Amino acid sequence: MRIFFPLVLIPCLAVAAQTPQTTTAATAAQRDTTFIDANGTAHITRIVPVPDDISPQAQHDVSRAQPDATPPTPLAQRRKGTDAWQLTARDAWLKLYPATITNTSIAGVPVRVIQPGNANPALRNDVLLNVHGGGFDSDSGSYTETVPIAGMTGVRAIAVLYRLSPEHAFPAAVDDAIAVYKDLLKTHKPSQIVLYGTSAGAILTGELASRIKQLGLPEPAALGIFSGFGDFTRAGDSGNLFTISANGFAGPLAPVHVSTVLTTYVGKTSRRDPVLSPIFSDLHGMPPTLFVTSTRDILLSGTANLHRAYLNAGNDARLIVFDGLPHAFWYNSALPEAIEANHDMASFFVHALTH
Repeated sequence: MRIFFPLVLIPCLAVAAQTPQTTTAATAAQRDTTFIDANGTAHITRIVPVPDDISPQAQHDVSRAQPDATPPTPLAQRRKGTDAWQLTARDAWLKLYPATITNTSIAGVPVRVIQPGNANPALRNDVLLNVHGGGFDSDSGSYTETVPIAGMTGVRAIAVLYRLSPEHAFPAAVDDAIAVYKDLLKTHKPSQIVLYGTSAGAILTGELASRIKQLGLPEPAALGIFSGFGDFTRAGDSGNLFTISANGFAGPLAPVHVSTVLTTYVGKTSRRDPVLSPIFSDLHGMPPTLFVTSTRDILLSGTANLHRAYLNAGNDARLIVFDGLPHAFWYNSALPEAIEANHDMASFFVHALTH
């Protein structure tokens, strides 16, 4: 079964006006061109073939077409569509990794608890704490980021259903996740907790690690920052190379204006705030961290920049980059590369919890 995953982070990006006309085969560039203007801005066209060294499923997936003049979807409609998609994706992952899912609350914050069917007795007291993706204004990951990881590790996963923007701006999501983390510390050693997320959740994971340090709390055993960034003041090359639909080269393509990135999440907070943008915080002493991204990921630059900042601060920071795949491809259970990526994440977490 082939599953298409929806927009993950990018709907919250405010960009230049949409292209008035959709590019067609007749109007598409037929050759590579490049010109650097007086300001150093590159004006390029590029004919990019589908990589022949990724799986047939991935080749098919990245070949799907989406008009470059696609209008933005209203938030209410996108939330409804994302919720429906997530149920389909959840069921696909559950066929591979059976689990019991319970909706409850911790410290007054709604959460999903995923108990894998193959629970590892040696890790029965450990927990994977997930903060999901979805552009901070929807939930595209509380199932897709937990069911496979819980199944591959045999460890219970808890997805924090933090408050969303635009109804709740920063630091509401941080506060909710910190409340859950503090509550877990009452019954768990920090060495028994892993914190991770994808896309908006990856951004939030970095913010939480900095907030935990700021509060003087013990850091968890490990972090997983899977396609995110830690700097709200710059977009990076990938933000201007790939489409705002999160599908690599398919879909709307427009320059990203940093001052309007995720404005409903940022709210009135300074973009250099050391929690909002942890690249400006003291990153020394962070736990072992795995970064994962891909070469057609709009957040490739942001992930790489935060990884480098962690390295420069002397942390154990590891980076995996998958070739030819788009943003958060590991949501798609039909891709062999998604299984591989989730195995990489799971192995890293188990090692952190057992060493």
